[in-house]
Amino acid sequence: MAAPVKDNIGYDDWDKLDVRVGTIVSVDDVPGSKKLVALQVDFGSFQRTILTGLKEERENPKEIQGTQTLFLVNMAPRKMAGMTSEGMLLDIGYDDGIPSVIATLERPVPNGTRLC
Repeated sequence: MAAPVKDNIGYDDWDKLDVRVGTIVSVDDVPGSKKLVALQVDFGSFQRTILTGLKEERENPKEIQGTQTLFLVNMAPRKMAGMTSEGMLLDIGYDDGIPSVIATLERPVPNGTRLC
């Protein structure tokens, strides 16, 4: 059964989100964490460390290394397991009880390209 649709938001809310394309340069274990990995992500003019719970969601989190996908880059930095996460990977499916997947692009675009 599909999850219910969340409450409507306005265009002003949507405009606050900064979603960009980035390439996952590396996927590393976070010491002492059973679920987190640290992604080093290239956004063209800047790089970020983004922590995500892929150890729980994937048999081999390193399989996404080199993939270009979507990230929310204007989340407030968050400390987790002694490290700071500077964004969020937009992965699909885990909350719906299916194996996690990441969005792939129709064709490569420059890192840092914004979702509009």
